[in-house]
Parts: sequence; C-alpha cells; structure tokens
Amino acid sequence: MKQVTVSSKFQVVIPREVRESMDIQPGIRVQVLQYENRIELIPSRDPKSLRGFIKGIDTEVDRQNQQ
Repeated sequence: MKQVTVSSKFQVVIPREVRESMDIQPGIRVQVLQYENRIELIPSRDPKSLRGFIKGIDTEVDRQNQQ
C-alpha cells in the first residue's frame, strides 16, 4: 500500500508505479467514491475501449418451467 500526502489544495499525486501499472495518463477522468472511512479513485474508461471484453461469456440461463 502506498501512502501519499494531501496538498493544501486537497490534491494527491498518484505514485508512478500505480500510474504505470494502470496506464493512467494526464487528463484521464476518475470517479471518486466515498465508502465508509476510505476514498476510492476509479479510472473512467472510454466505452469504445470496453468493446469485446466479455466476448465468449456464457449467456445461457437455466429457467424452471412455471406451472
């Protein structure tokens, strides 16, 4: 776990290792979520980049006959 400092403008710097491993580039938008006693930053991805990520998923659903 990395620790960062909040600046006087309430900004934080995402550590290089995290930026590189998650391919975070300048200008990327992130969602900020507050959950109990923590803050989560979730990178927003372009919907086009998500195309095909569930390709091949099994969509069969077993349904019981209702009588």
